[in-house]
Amino acid sequence: MRGISCQEITSAVKDLCISTNKILPDDLVNCISCGYEKEEKDLPKSVMSDLLENLKCAKELNIPICQDTGMAVVFAEIGQDVHIVDGSFEAAVNEGVRQGYCDGLLRKSVVADPLERVNTNDNTPAIIHTRIVDGDKIKLTVAPKGFGSENMSRIKMFTPSATKDDIVDFVVETVKIAGGNPCPPIVLGVGIGGDFEQCALLSKKALCRDVSVSNEKEFYSELEKEMLTKVNETGVGPQGFGGKTTALAVNIETAPTHIAGLPVAVNVGCHVTRHGCKIL
Repeated sequence: MRGISCQEITSAVKDLCISTNKILPDDLVNCISCGYEKEEKDLPKSVMSDLLENLKCAKELNIPICQDTGMAVVFAEIGQDVHIVDGSFEAAVNEGVRQGYCDGLLRKSVVADPLERVNTNDNTPAIIHTRIVDGDKIKLTVAPKGFGSENMSRIKMFTPSATKDDIVDFVVETVKIAGGNPCPPIVLGVGIGGDFEQCALLSKKALCRDVSVSNEKEFYSELEKEMLTKVNETGVGPQGFGGKTTALAVNIETAPTHIAGLPVAVNVGCHVTRHGCKIL
């Protein structure tokens, strides 16, 4: 049994909240750069240039990439041989979010009640997804999620009679409906299988995968490529102004499902699909 203190957890979450909001993963930056090179018309090329300049300025000035610094989503894989000492795990995570957003001068966007709409003033509580895994470590992944893109996400409970083309059409339809609202070029997390809530969770987890890494199963790797091609053929383009780069990547995650079901969820991420992880 290995002890990990709540202070360590809080510190890691704080650092991740700040760093993920200021520095985009290299794989995503490379995708944006490639998109810039592919654009031929002046307007979409200019937009892609502005996005790259924004990333550069955020890093140089040590400020957030986007004004919407998101709701903190935390994925935690906790080793079964870990003993958390000096307090509560969830309280430690939320304290890390509070410190990160307050000390990091990040925008606080969480309201305590969905209808009363009173701001909590520290961006807590976080959305926390916890799994118990083998080992004596804790892996924390923080993914701040802005709601310009989150609001464009969808789920559909297909029946098993649905074809692969039906699923692709649903993904493409989601992008067309979204238009310029999620600040394209976007990243799409697609969850297939499980039940209603697991499907949505899969789609969110898919956004945390390095966009340079394809699904390990060839069938789904090819499906990711097909979806990406068809999404980019919509012509929505950078920031909705038209062009070749509507999406930077499509990541698919799957799970076993019921014989009577085929749920599909699409979680839309903007060009600032932020995430970072730390292992304690």
